[in-house]
Amino acid sequence: MPALQQRPALQQRTIDRVDDRLHLGPDQQVDDKALLFTPQSPTLTDPFLVLVDDLFSSPGFEWHPHRGLETVTVVLDGVLEHGDNIGHAGTLSTGDVQWMTAGRGVIHRELAFRNERAHILQLWVNLPAEQKMVDNRYQDLLAAQRPVIEADGTRIDLISGQAGGHTGPAKNHWPITGATLTLEPNRTLPHTLPAHDRTFFTVLSGTVTIAGRTLTTGQTGWSDPLPGGGPESSTIALRTGDSDQPAVVLAFSGRPMRQSVVFGGPFVMNTEAEIVQAHRDFRSGRFGAVPRQARLQYR
Repeated sequence: MPALQQRPALQQRTIDRVDDRLHLGPDQQVDDKALLFTPQSPTLTDPFLVLVDDLFSSPGFEWHPHRGLETVTVVLDGVLEHGDNIGHAGTLSTGDVQWMTAGRGVIHRELAFRNERAHILQLWVNLPAEQKMVDNRYQDLLAAQRPVIEADGTRIDLISGQAGGHTGPAKNHWPITGATLTLEPNRTLPHTLPAHDRTFFTVLSGTVTIAGRTLTTGQTGWSDPLPGGGPESSTIALRTGDSDQPAVVLAFSGRPMRQSVVFGGPFVMNTEAEIVQAHRDFRSGRFGAVPRQARLQYR
């Protein structure tokens, strides 16, 4: 009888650094703003660019352009009204996610429905150079339609990529795994990810220990790609202690692109010349006209 082959042990990940929430306060668009991580060091966050926490009623974010990136918007509370210049319009409620590809150029807006209240997180994901000018795309990933994996006081709400034999609904131009992880007190969750990915864990509420490093609400832990890591799986353990509330963690991972990153306001390209061209194209109308779309009617 042939000997049974043992599966190789998964590579163990670590937390390499921790970012603290940077509170910016109110401005002309929002009632409160914070950065969970900043765009100051894109080589350290690649393929992710920035994670913003916005709370607003009015005015919110009126018509503005984007090019060369994807925005992943998570509605934490309230109702978000959205629309763009290629015909999309609608609302998203608590728990819903919108994945917008702003390739060659889109003009859109994000407002609090009825000017009441919207609390969102928005993650900017880079696009590789060869896909900076892809067609624009909206994906509304509604909470009720996403796969959820529950086991022993833990919950994985899967947005993109694979976990526990399930696949998230998001379509990617660059492979990204994204989920919201919830752990009740005194629970452990081994989270499996590609070894070549860079991963961040942002604590939305509670306290959690990740690979032996304790993080609290508003902190983001980073796990860099493992040396020599290919597409093979790796794992990292999340644990909660004896608390009176669960821990909720936003976890995203993706393989670094290792390309130059140049910011130009709402545009993210690879060179300064491309940023200049993006501004020129927007001013000349190549993104399309700024819509005169009315606000959504009350229901």
